[in-house]
Amino acid sequence: MNSNKSAKIFVVDDDIMYLKMIEIEFLQYPDFKLETYATGEICIENLSHEPDLIILDYHLDGVDKHVMNGIQTLDKIKEINPRIPVVMLSSQDKIEVAINCIHHKAFDYIVKSETAFLRLQKVIATILDTQKLEVSLEWYMERMLSRFK
Repeated sequence: MNSNKSAKIFVVDDDIMYLKMIEIEFLQYPDFKLETYATGEICIENLSHEPDLIILDYHLDGVDKHVMNGIQTLDKIKEINPRIPVVMLSSQDKIEVAINCIHHKAFDYIVKSETAFLRLQKVIATILDTQKLEVSLEWYMERMLSRFK
């Protein structure tokens, strides 16, 4: 997780209107720094910006039919950095799609609906709390191990 207080969130969606809606929704949260991308390839190119989490559309074929889809992008992200939590978004309300995302190591799957933003807020809070606990645990373990050196 970033050492500064704001959490860096990548949002990847080929639907420019949905991307803008998410940006507007998160304007009320100054603790979040959003970076938005229309394709998985552009997201992958910017992983060096070290996002705390990624919100990723399942399809990603609206801009160009030859770009990576969401699952391919998820797999590439996990190959590069398996510690980045990825939340998948889709307009599909099918259990098979959700299961497929989880099998590819997505942290969660959210259906694009009226409650999607509320659900995103809860999942993001869970991810950030978990990351804080992991940092605290790592610090504690290092401290304890240093006593035995």
